[in-house]
Parts: sequence; C-alpha cells; structure tokens
Amino acid sequence: MKTIDELIKKAVELQAGGLLTGQIADELNVSRETATWLLVHSKKGDATAAPKDIYIDWSNIGRSSNRQRFIASSLTDMVIECLSKTGSDIDVIVGVALSGIPLANLIADELGVEFATYHPNKQKWEPESKETGGTISQNFANVAGKNCVIIDDVVTSGTTLTEAVAVLENLGAKPVAIAVLIDKKGIDEITGVPLNALLRVTRVDKSE
Repeated sequence: MKTIDELIKKAVELQAGGLLTGQIADELNVSRETATWLLVHSKKGDATAAPKDIYIDWSNIGRSSNRQRFIASSLTDMVIECLSKTGSDIDVIVGVALSGIPLANLIADELGVEFATYHPNKQKWEPESKETGGTISQNFANVAGKNCVIIDDVVTSGTTLTEAVAVLENLGAKPVAIAVLIDKKGIDEITGVPLNALLRVTRVDKSE
C-alpha cells in the first residue's frame, strides 16, 4: 500500500472483517488516531487533516522466514549488548501478539531461553472502554519471578508496551529490556525499561 486511498480501503476491509479500531491500528502499524481517521474519512469524505503518522509495511520481511531469522539475529545482538551494560540475565523472551511473536520465537531459540506471549486486549482499545490490560498466554512459559525481554515489531505510541511491562510486573516478572524492529515514537525507554530499536523513524516538519 502506497497511497492514503489504499490505506482507507484496507482499513474498511479489516473493519468489515470484524476487527475493531485498535486491532486495525495494530494490523496497519499506525496509531489508533490514524486508524480512526481512515475509517471516518472513508464514510464522510471530510477534509480533516490526517494525524501526523508514518505507515510502516514490513511484509517483505514478514513473508519470509529466512529474512525474519536475519532480523531476529540482529535483535538478539542488540538485546545482548543492552543487557551486558546492565548485567542482567535473560530467562524468558516475551513476544507481543501478533507480529512480535515470530521474531520473539526465533530470538528465544537463538538464546536458548524460554518463550512466552503477551496478547494485548485490542477489544479494550475502543473509546468506550477504560480497561486496557492484556494477558500472558498460559500455553507458553510462566513468567513469574523471571527476567523477561519483550519483543515487538513497531512502536507507535508505546501504549501496548507500557501495558505489557505493567502486566509482567503484576505477575511478578522483571522486564529487563525491550527490542523492536522499528520505533516511530523516538524513545529510549518504557517506564524505566530500556527500549532498543533496529530503526528509529523521526518525522521532521517544517516550522510554520
């Protein structure tokens, strides 16, 4: 997808498929505000300016397990470098659903540690809901009392990762690092947990 019209069309298709605004934002790697704008714009065709956001399409990596493996190795290298500075060990790699899971699985295998998944509650991203917590899947590793590294694909607002850190801490885990493919927010930490990104995207706007 290269144009706004294509993004709007995709957002409408995802909504027709039953996805809510938060899920659409996650699927398109855009902010919730951008996803809302795409849906409203499609129905009303208003001239409201689009939110300042950057659309990320990393499907050329995602469609190839071999390319994912190379990216996972790069993320692994960053994690090791980060933790060498703090002296922390790794017990569990936690993949954020959906797109962070395949990368996290490869990283856990490379490091020889346990693997867990965090599922953000996208249903709670709707405006009428105040509850935003997610869950750690019981089908994978237990995180209680363990040092955890969180893996995701794209940081847009930081909300999902903030929630993930809070959920892990509430379960008695210790998040020691976060690694992502792309950071659109330009931050170095999430609630005190170091954030490492292979790519940082910065939007430069001309001053009025």
